Amino acid sequence: MKRILIAGEKDKTTNYETAMRGLGVSVCTSLHVPDICCYDGLILPGGGDIDPKLFGQLNRGTRNFDPALDRLQLAILQAFVLDKKPVLGICKGMQLINIYFGGDMIQHLETSTCHEYMGKDQVHGTTARKGSFLEKLYGNCFVVNSAHHQGVDAPGRGIEYIQFADDGVVEGLQHKYLPVFGVQWHPERLCFAHARKDAVDGKALLSYFAGGSKLYKQISNPDT
Repeated sequence: MKRILIAGEKDKTTNYETAMRGLGVSVCTSLHVPDICCYDGLILPGGGDIDPKLFGQLNRGTRNFDPALDRLQLAILQAFVLDKKPVLGICKGMQLINIYFGGDMIQHLETSTCHEYMGKDQVHGTTARKGSFLEKLYGNCFVVNSAHHQGVDAPGRGIEYIQFADDGVVEGLQHKYLPVFGVQWHPERLCFAHARKDAVDGKALLSYFAGGSKLYKQISNPDT
């Protein structure tokens, strides 16, 4: 059985744990840098905003953030990146991936009212880059959920953007050579008991991530 680490706070990761277990995957939630050999992959979950110091900016719209948590999650991400194991970043997790590789952030989107959580997730259309794994999973245009007011800006080293909202906000990324990818939306809230008729089924993306070594092969050989 695959075993996945969720780098988050245990009382805030129930949806991630439930979704992965629904796919037959064993999960452990922890903020300790792990013994990598015990895990097949890492999920960086959603959460609050990110300390602007981590991407070289003053606070220009960042709201609630936890500097210690950000640094713990980045340390765990580094351990998995160095071992070349699959990583999935979701919402804040996607942003952390970009920052880890040297990218930066838009601290408050001009179109934030179309994206941020307002008592519930919003939904909006997106377009996936042709030939990307997201296009193969969901087609060229598809609807996702949304609960964020920040977004990635300049991409980090090796990072390529592969999904965009209708207003141009980045909704998905992957690393060119490593099994590292992320989405700005929440697949764990679009599957099983949380599936909804007005958006895609997040189970397809989580199943793709659970494929582990297949993911590495496809990113290393994108034309296969």
